[in-house]
Amino acid sequence: MANERRGMGEVVRYFLRLGVLGFGGPVALVGQMERELVAERQWLTKEQMREAIAICQSLPGPLAIQVGIFVAHLRGGFWAAWAGGWAFILPNFLIVAALGALYVQLGDLKAITAIIYGVSPAVIALVLHSCYRLAKLGMEDRLQWALAAGCFIVTIWLQAEVAWLFLGAGIIGALYYGRPPTGTTLQAAAVVIPAAAPGTNWPLLAKILGFFLKAGSLTFGSGLVIVPFLQQGVVREHGWLDERAFLIAVAIGMMSPGPVVITATFVGFLVAGFWGATAATIGIFLPSFILVLVAAPLMARYRANRNVQGFIKGAYAAAIGTILGACVLLGKVAIGDVFTVLVAAASLIALFRWKVSNPLLMAVTAAAGYAAFLVLKPTWVMIR
Repeated sequence: MANERRGMGEVVRYFLRLGVLGFGGPVALVGQMERELVAERQWLTKEQMREAIAICQSLPGPLAIQVGIFVAHLRGGFWAAWAGGWAFILPNFLIVAALGALYVQLGDLKAITAIIYGVSPAVIALVLHSCYRLAKLGMEDRLQWALAAGCFIVTIWLQAEVAWLFLGAGIIGALYYGRPPTGTTLQAAAVVIPAAAPGTNWPLLAKILGFFLKAGSLTFGSGLVIVPFLQQGVVREHGWLDERAFLIAVAIGMMSPGPVVITATFVGFLVAGFWGATAATIGIFLPSFILVLVAAPLMARYRANRNVQGFIKGAYAAAIGTILGACVLLGKVAIGDVFTVLVAAASLIALFRWKVSNPLLMAVTAAAGYAAFLVLKPTWVMIR
């Protein structure tokens, strides 16, 4: 039978392989799972896969990881879900931690600066392109666009706590699209926005873990929502990284296999080495396990409720606004001359017209940046 439960071993092996070879972002990863696990391996039915995707889209967190956890649970039960989910994450963790170590050792070299000269504007283009796809998928009416515009302005000018933007936009959506508040609405809000872990007086690793637990609970709509949240917390609030090092972290997250939120691993390594990377990775992904294994059954029950749907639509609009706001803030760091403007424009054209992959775009712009840096010698480009 398609939903017959098998041993944990086959689940772990499959997701280890997917973690190594899974490029292309959440849509591509979910499509690959659907093709391989429904059509080829017949681990579950089309209906089960569609339900998994629908429920996980209704939860905050990286979609691909959450669908993987959900599928692993259907296939092998609770412990297979834990093992399969971390197996999905492990290859990317090792790759990004190794890149973090390399960056720490070589970050001051002119070659690294030259590469980043070309990659940084391409990152802005990638975020804009992904934001366009998200807006096309989920933005439906004027209220959502008004909420997105408001969050865009707040992100740029006030640099307010992103958590409150999502919560506020979600409540407005629930009130507008749904019915008067009820106990069900409050339950839904508790599911979507878990309590953030305090920790202002913790040692550094505890602060990293607490911050990324909070971040992992608020990446609503796409892993790209992590960009404005991390920018505010890592760069402006804690001062762990500067703007350009943060851009490097986003670029690493986009060019490596797996979800974009693996950016957290790179940030954690730069802040506190290997254990910082470990704490950041656990923090950013642990909420996904909890949400899928604990909250997903509640979402399956209440997903059709108009208040829940309204909250999701409002929070989705907030995601679009904050991503665009982050693009503006990061663009001031990444784009500083004619060459970087041309790279950003050419990257957008390539993404929209030819749908080039993230790793290919990063490789091409890195080579272009290296060559242009040697000729132009821009003095405004600095990593540290």
